[in-house]
Amino acid sequence: MIDHGMLHVLEHYGYFGLFGLLVLGIVGLPLPDETLLTFTGYLISQGHMQFAGALTAAFLGSGVGITLSYLLGRVLGKKVVARFGRFLHLTEERLLRVEHYMERYGGLALFFGYFVPGLRHLTALSAGFGQMKFRIFAPFAYLGALFWTVTFLLLGQLFSDQLHRLEEVLYPYRFWILAVVVVSFVTPLVWRMVGRRRGHAEGNNTRELEE
Repeated sequence: MIDHGMLHVLEHYGYFGLFGLLVLGIVGLPLPDETLLTFTGYLISQGHMQFAGALTAAFLGSGVGITLSYLLGRVLGKKVVARFGRFLHLTEERLLRVEHYMERYGGLALFFGYFVPGLRHLTALSAGFGQMKFRIFAPFAYLGALFWTVTFLLLGQLFSDQLHRLEEVLYPYRFWILAVVVVSFVTPLVWRMVGRRRGHAEGNNTRELEE
């Protein structure tokens, strides 16, 4: 399901909101890009957005985002990105894996990387690290963006009836669903805290006995 914050952006800013969210998502912020595009396809099927406008905004947002990632990699280099990338979970190990992936598949990794969550911005960064020429980067990156956006917008339209029915079925149980999600999230945290306190208490008792 789409995040309420993203839904708010789409409702209030429309195509500009879609453009901005995809720029941020492609650059590396943890946003569910595929879900966003699929939901946009659903909005198109319901008459809330136009396909041409949504496709233009989505393609431009993806293109700008992938280009920014490429430029960041090219200008800053791997060491700087790895140092500050930890805030976006960009470890040096992950970057190294993607570099090997790029060395093996080249521009095709940029094209098909769109369809692998978490890989899109990394392939562009790696292309920048490797000083890939823009004339080689551009066709693979932008054609990939076009195919990716069209695919998920059409999927959203294709399954719009199923999404609408699912919403109707789940809506009466929304509070129960929310409660289950909260409990599922909170319970492991509570157990972890209890385990730490027990371990700390046992450690103190052991020290007291030794003394």
